[in-house]
Amino acid sequence: MGFDFGMSRIGVAVGQTITGSASPLTVLAARDGIPDWQQLGRLLSEWKPARVIVGLPLNMDGSESDMSALAEKFGRKLQGRFGVTVEMVDERLSSREAKTRVDEGELLDAAAAAIILETWLSERG
Repeated sequence: MGFDFGMSRIGVAVGQTITGSASPLTVLAARDGIPDWQQLGRLLSEWKPARVIVGLPLNMDGSESDMSALAEKFGRKLQGRFGVTVEMVDERLSSREAKTRVDEGELLDAAAAAIILETWLSERG
């Protein structure tokens, strides 16, 4: 399961290692980066992911951005609250690519989460 963390929206995608593919699932509302943890827990219970991938928003030069620490905190909270294995993956340009895949506003954040998850899957071969 992949997440595209944001302060007002968090994109969610699911994927599988066999095909190396991912699909947008949903977009969760967030307030100052805090989602409805119960809703998120229901998704994790339903899908039972073996691993959770969270996009790490780095600057184009590879340095950490202001959002990097917030995304990492979100990942730690996921791991602590739900006991899932969390990995961070570079998400540079994922939102830009997502805009080429879906119409504006239509699960854009979930499409970005799918791209983040596909990046992780392709890096694992």
